[in-house]
Amino acid sequence: MKEQPNFSYINQLSGDDLAFKAKLIDIIKTELPKEINQYLLHLNNHKYKLASNDVHKLKHKIIILGLELDYRLATAYESDLKVENTSKKNDFLKVLETMTNFIEKL
Repeated sequence: MKEQPNFSYINQLSGDDLAFKAKLIDIIKTELPKEINQYLLHLNNHKYKLASNDVHKLKHKIIILGLELDYRLATAYESDLKVENTSKKNDFLKVLETMTNFIEKL
């Protein structure tokens, strides 16, 4: 079964502070689509080192949304991109799609 995004980590960070929780969610909703678009632009233009940096930034959102296994995939993919290996691209795109679908429902 595929991992699903969740608020476990956000709940840990925010505790009972609902305003802080809402701010974290808002940041994710704002930044994630921009970071994904930047990653896709770099990837499609074969700028793999820049795409690797984008994956590094996206890893923060992945872990914040409680996707520990997907974080491991992203870490490996980040390293692969540095040597222009895109073999994990489709798996990573599925992670991004899962995250996007999740935040769009918030």
